[in-house]
Amino acid sequence: MGVDKDRWKYSNTSVHNLGYHIIWCTKYRRRLLTDEIQIRLKELIGIKCNELEVELCTIETMPEHVHIFIKSKPTLSPHYILRQIKGFTSRKLREEFNSLKSRTPTLWTRSYFVESVGCINEETIKKYIENQKNK
Repeated sequence: MGVDKDRWKYSNTSVHNLGYHIIWCTKYRRRLLTDEIQIRLKELIGIKCNELEVELCTIETMPEHVHIFIKSKPTLSPHYILRQIKGFTSRKLREEFNSLKSRTPTLWTRSYFVESVGCINEETIKKYIENQKNK
C-alpha cells in the first residue's frame, strides 16, 4: 500500500493534515442568501481563505446557512478562521446589498458547528496510542 504524500502539509516545525467541516447560519435563520448573494458570498469566502492561507476544499450555500470544508495549518484555530470569514463576508455583503442592512441587525449568528475531519478514525488513533508501550 503506497503512502499518499499529498495528504500531509509541511511547515518548518510540523507535518499536518487538519480538515474542518464548518456550518453557520444567518441571523434568526432568515432566508437572506439569494442566488446573487450566494454567488458573491462564495467569492468572498474564497478571497478570505486565500488571505489566511487556508485551503477551501468545498463550499455550499443555502438561503439560510453555509457549509465549508477547509484545511488549515495548526497555528490557526477553526474559531479564528471562522471569525475572520464571518466578519469579512458580513461587512462586504452588507456594503454591496442594501437588502441585508434592513432585514437584520447582523448577517450571521454568533454560533457555528465545527467537526474535525481526517483520514484516520478515533478508534484507530486510540489503539495506536495504547499499543505504543508494546513496541
